[in-house]
Amino acid sequence: MRKIVLVMLVSFCTFTAVLSGCAGSSQTETPESESSDPTPDADSGEPRESESAGNDAEGFEEEDNMGRKIIVEVNGSRFTATLENNKAADALEEMVQEEPVTVQMSDYAGFEKVGSLGTSLPASNRQTTTHAGDIVLYQGNQIVIFYGSNSWSYTRLGKIDDLTGWEEALGNGDVTLTLSLEEA
Repeated sequence: MRKIVLVMLVSFCTFTAVLSGCAGSSQTETPESESSDPTPDADSGEPRESESAGNDAEGFEEEDNMGRKIIVEVNGSRFTATLENNKAADALEEMVQEEPVTVQMSDYAGFEKVGSLGTSLPASNRQTTTHAGDIVLYQGNQIVIFYGSNSWSYTRLGKIDDLTGWEEALGNGDVTLTLSLEEA
């Protein structure tokens, strides 16, 4: 009888330990596509969690980015965005100078649209919390536009200047995004 009680006690303790370990963590993640799992850093295979100095609590660099602007068109609605001061935004601006960049984007989790750029840009990922209007690079080759909030490691590309009509333009489901230079 003592052996049965001892086995039951050990089993109960093990079961409790397993359950408490499973309940500990959850994080909202951004996929490579609608059906993929969270994506680790392409170089190390580990999730990108690093934060570097020189940015504010939201991850935007406060340095003068000289007001570089691009036009962001989503399903026919036009918005202006201010680019970040980093190598990824510089590379995106160079792409857009050659010709407008069009990306087919899929909705993910009811707070963002994700689409492949078809090429890689230089990444400088930082753990950040995004907000509506943020434009970021994910995995070096995907652009993500937000109409909600998420915390993850991204490279910031820019931010929509005026969010009037932003969420309505993104709507439900897939969208077509076109980036072009601001008209003079």
